[in-house]
Amino acid sequence: MTSLVSRRTLLKGASVSAISIMLSPAVARVGRMRDARIERLIAAMSLEEKAGQLSIFSDPARIDGPPVNPGLVAQSMDTVKREIAAGRMTGLYNGIGVAAGRELQRVAVEQGPHKIPLIFAGDVIHGMKTTFPVPLGEAASFDPELARRTARAAAVEASAKGIHWIFAPMVDVARDQRWGRVVEGAGEDSWLGAQFAAARVRGFQGEDLTAEDCVLACPKHFAGYGAVLGGMDYNTADIPETTLRETHLPPFKAAFDAGALSTMASFNDVAGVPSTGNRYLLTDILRGEWGYKGLVVSDYTSDEEMILHGFAADGADAAAKAINAGCDISMQSGLYNMHLPALVRSGKVALATVDTAVRRVLRVKQALGLFDNPYRSLDLAREQRDVRLPQAIALAREAAGKSIVLLKNEGDLLPLATSTNVALIGPCVSDKGDMPGPWASFPDFASCVTPEEGFRAALAPGAALRVARGADYEAPLAGGIEAAVAAAKASDVVVLVIGESARMSGEAQARVEVTIPEPQRVLAEAVAATGKPIVVLLRHGRALALSGAVRAAPAILATWFLGSETGHAMADIVFGAVAPQGRLPVSFPQASGQEPFFYDHRTTGRPQLGADPTWKARYREVTNDALYPFGHGLGYATVRYSSTAVSAATLAGDGAILVSATVTNTGKRRLHEVAQLYMHDKVASLTQPVRALKGIRHLDLDPGQSARVAFRLTRADLAFVHRDHRSFAEPGAFDVWVAPSSIAGVPATVMLA
Repeated sequence: MTSLVSRRTLLKGASVSAISIMLSPAVARVGRMRDARIERLIAAMSLEEKAGQLSIFSDPARIDGPPVNPGLVAQSMDTVKREIAAGRMTGLYNGIGVAAGRELQRVAVEQGPHKIPLIFAGDVIHGMKTTFPVPLGEAASFDPELARRTARAAAVEASAKGIHWIFAPMVDVARDQRWGRVVEGAGEDSWLGAQFAAARVRGFQGEDLTAEDCVLACPKHFAGYGAVLGGMDYNTADIPETTLRETHLPPFKAAFDAGALSTMASFNDVAGVPSTGNRYLLTDILRGEWGYKGLVVSDYTSDEEMILHGFAADGADAAAKAINAGCDISMQSGLYNMHLPALVRSGKVALATVDTAVRRVLRVKQALGLFDNPYRSLDLAREQRDVRLPQAIALAREAAGKSIVLLKNEGDLLPLATSTNVALIGPCVSDKGDMPGPWASFPDFASCVTPEEGFRAALAPGAALRVARGADYEAPLAGGIEAAVAAAKASDVVVLVIGESARMSGEAQARVEVTIPEPQRVLAEAVAATGKPIVVLLRHGRALALSGAVRAAPAILATWFLGSETGHAMADIVFGAVAPQGRLPVSFPQASGQEPFFYDHRTTGRPQLGADPTWKARYREVTNDALYPFGHGLGYATVRYSSTAVSAATLAGDGAILVSATVTNTGKRRLHEVAQLYMHDKVASLTQPVRALKGIRHLDLDPGQSARVAFRLTRADLAFVHRDHRSFAEPGAFDVWVAPSSIAGVPATVMLA
């Protein structure tokens, strides 16, 4: 949201139209209830043509990249063109190529029944040809402005390749690391997720949505997808409505307040109602309570999947329930084309309902400037010029470095001197194909920098780099362990790059055990037996439960999937060219069986406090502590926080108090510290989280330097959602912390009058 729109304005119920006007002229147009050109089109269109404007399909004629959806029957360009000319589609997705895009658009605006331009969409999750860290990794930077910048760069490349609309950001709050799609979001915290959601929308959509290098954002998946039971993709979500509203909906609201004009319905059901047919979600909350003026698109065939949910009897019933719930566009199933005209004629769907959906779609196309410039973002010169720009490559390296989290550094093993003889071991160390990570739909594999390439570039002349895979990602490698052990014995230090492959994370990649695969664990044990110091670089799309030699290694870094500049960013951190700043956006469990596991849980009547574990809420095998907690991250210097202080003991009315602490670099190297504000409502009418993040501040401190960091705390920060769905703070005592993680620090107490 721009500085022109305050949170208070929103809370007082300012209209979305007024807010949109302050955001940008393009977005403002969507807020108008009627537009003459759009109304003329709606009046002139047949029911079949209206259904076409509510249907979007995969673009197999222009695919360029690995498949990201279930297999399709490939359509020829001629078939696609015939469908466009007949007015049977509003757009295409997951295809790129400007020349072909211009030809398809020409058919739409010259041969289509009403000359309505197509919209071209795509899954651009963490970059286009230049790939940035996966969203979960980038969230570890705790730097929403960085996410805005990478989203802006991704929009430039995506639009250069002919895309107008991207199916991102994913803003689901994910609290079960078994879920494969944890990798696409900002982790387990709703407040942090809201900051990143808004930042990414601003980056994708830019200052003017009609600009050639801006794209329409699509926050997804609405709603509650991150709460699927057992962490199993596509599963049901059983969520109390207070939790839905307090945890899962705020990142969406932040994205819409930042100007997002589309959203995607989720696969899951909530309270037994699939989201695609959930009128309470898509109409009552989204449009009624929030005043949302954008469009809703189904997920891939999620309207048709309501039949297998047992919620719809057949395709016609599914189409009726989806459109009546408020789902404007059907993706891939074709159900709207097949059934909407007959449903309207039979009276099962009102004509006004269809017209409203078409109006939303056309208004979004207008907001993108497609009516005035149907060939926007279809420029042959830009397609070559604006991809893999030097500034984008530099940003990818910066973002990757800022995403790495130093989890452990016993004996100050890191940073390594560039003169160190290094054994670089692991299945991905020379594998360009694995560098972009999951959900990289259009990567440039050849330009990706592997760990081997990054380390060779960083090491001083004369330093030896011995490289061995050791094992495959999920299988032993013939002779692999022997080669790895030999490399380790001949080197000063082992850098062990292990974890998940890109194929183990993402959609449809739920895992029962969130551990490093067995062949890599065997490799780690063999290398550890050499007695050489080990630096573990984890590659992963979720928090992992570590064990054995990996857990015991003196230095461990969470590096996620870092994208195009993986190797350079790893080397920058390992050799100390860049100071670590990453903080965990997800809690690392001690064991997989602790999942779902998250820091801001509610306390029980028998919390595990003190040394005696008897008759407490706990597992027999482990404590309830995280292996590495949310917010944790070390630097290459030690740090000290003073006691938390407050500017006043009581917060009254609509005022504010300052919560502060002095942060001191007590080490010998420059430090990048991320101070965090947490609060806890000590007594409330509903049990409250043990801590909740409310603020972050970044500090750069030289050795011996101190800085006072202060956070402004208001009544709104202390509010929670009540049974009547209203959010407000209750008078009473609150603990507040300024701390380096979610488990650190000694609280101060604030009274709310």
